Amino acid sequence: MQAARDRVRDADGEIPVPWVALGDSYTIGTSVEFRWRWPNQLADRLRTRGIDLSPVVNMGVDGFTSSDVVRDELPRLDQISFGFASLLIGVNDVIRGITADRYAANLAIILDALLARLPAARLLTVSTPDYTVTPAGRAYGEPVARAAGIRTLNAVLAAASGARNIAHVDIHDLSLLAAHDRSLVAEDGLHPSGAQYALWVDRIEPVVARLLGA
Repeated sequence: MQAARDRVRDADGEIPVPWVALGDSYTIGTSVEFRWRWPNQLADRLRTRGIDLSPVVNMGVDGFTSSDVVRDELPRLDQISFGFASLLIGVNDVIRGITADRYAANLAIILDALLARLPAARLLTVSTPDYTVTPAGRAYGEPVARAAGIRTLNAVLAAASGARNIAHVDIHDLSLLAAHDRSLVAEDGLHPSGAQYALWVDRIEPVVARLLGA
């Protein structure tokens, strides 16, 4: 039996947890400690509001594209019960040259699969940060072209989310701060640090709290 503390209560009743976070290295938090990953930071902050989404089932995998989420992450959803889900995916689509049309088609599969399990008010999408401003960014493609690709796919994600009434949080501009503040970059010189993820959570937290009726 699920313990009472493992539920979030709002005007619609009780929402079973856990929270499922789908995505790539930015979701799994490559090169940062477990507690500094943005899903973990967000869960900790929400707990202070009386919202307990723990445990976070983090399905993010380093290097995953939107196609990988469809193939490997979506099938796992049938194995668990969850009351909230997030999606952050796109950077590896850019790096691997996946077209915007293919990305949009994959997003439709992912978001519609989530909507088949949860109402739109229990879903969140987050934009992809711009890794090209980091010290190691140039190793993953010509910076100007890659930065443009990230902006393009972010626009596709925002539009797909909006068309389905799914909350979308844009953190792209926060990632650009890493161009002048290396404390926002992890030790690998590529991924966000815990400090950058904290800035993301500053923006994401009120959105999720509103969705969950806090």
